[in-house]
Amino acid sequence: MTAARFRIYVDGQEGTTGLRIHEYLARRPELELLRIAPERRKDSAERARLLNEADVAFLCLPDAASREAAALVDNPRTCLIDASSAHRTAPGWVFGMPELAPGQREALRATRRIANPGCHASAFILMVRPLVDAGLLPRDAALCATSLTGYSGGGKSMIGQYERARAPRDPQAPGATDDLLAAPRPYALGLAHKHLPEMQAHTGLAQAPVFLPVVGDFYKGLAVTLPLPASLRAPGASAPALHEALQRRYEGEAFVRVAPLRDPSVLEAGFFDVQGSNDSNRVDLFVFGNDSQCLLIARLDNLGKGASGAAVQAMNVHLGLDEAAGLQ
Repeated sequence: MTAARFRIYVDGQEGTTGLRIHEYLARRPELELLRIAPERRKDSAERARLLNEADVAFLCLPDAASREAAALVDNPRTCLIDASSAHRTAPGWVFGMPELAPGQREALRATRRIANPGCHASAFILMVRPLVDAGLLPRDAALCATSLTGYSGGGKSMIGQYERARAPRDPQAPGATDDLLAAPRPYALGLAHKHLPEMQAHTGLAQAPVFLPVVGDFYKGLAVTLPLPASLRAPGASAPALHEALQRRYEGEAFVRVAPLRDPSVLEAGFFDVQGSNDSNRVDLFVFGNDSQCLLIARLDNLGKGASGAAVQAMNVHLGLDEAAGLQ
């Protein structure tokens, strides 16, 4: 049996993201998982001890709690990977997306502070950043994007809400069905979604997109749709040119797949499968277009490449391990 080389602690291991990270790591003999006793989960001294004993500590906590946990760490060898949105644009923290740009992997290996990307943001950034870098999409473009996502992205509270609505009930009882949950539900209509700062900062856009997330009555899967009429694109930025730029950027990447342009199999029966990347750590990118209009879609598993899988991938890079270890 391989001896454990690295000690890993998950602060917030009972949440949706923390549980999934444990599932990814538990099968890996080169890692030793540190665990906190259930009765001591709120004991700051015990949490601080485990955080400082770890080679890598994942923070799977609300934003304010993540900031508090980060302040408990004084061991310069401990690398923090924060799954919250607290540090995604903060100075001194490296964005945990190895595919973001040349040099990103080197930055992840060198740092001790990694901010894990948000699920909607991951799809949007991986789709937009190469086009901005290639000059096909102006930095001052006023973009609008929509994201359709499964309810697991809302965490335990939303998962419980949907699962209770699905539970068998007496058909004669009041409220036996919940039509509000059966229909897609747009949200964040105050236009201040917490992923917007990273969506702007890590694409190089001069302004954040107008962004509409929509939660649907399915457990997981996410697709961000980006319309690109000719008025938003640089001259010559045709659908084939956009597709070529994405292919060129992600050639050789294990976890980013650019689907063939106008591949008829993508729209079997005339519909796009939002859940087609589920149970993977992969993001799939699609370009649709004609002579005057283009539409891009980025699809991922919001619990995989959109959360826990991305965090494990960043850990692998930081520790110098096989980037795909535990994620295939």
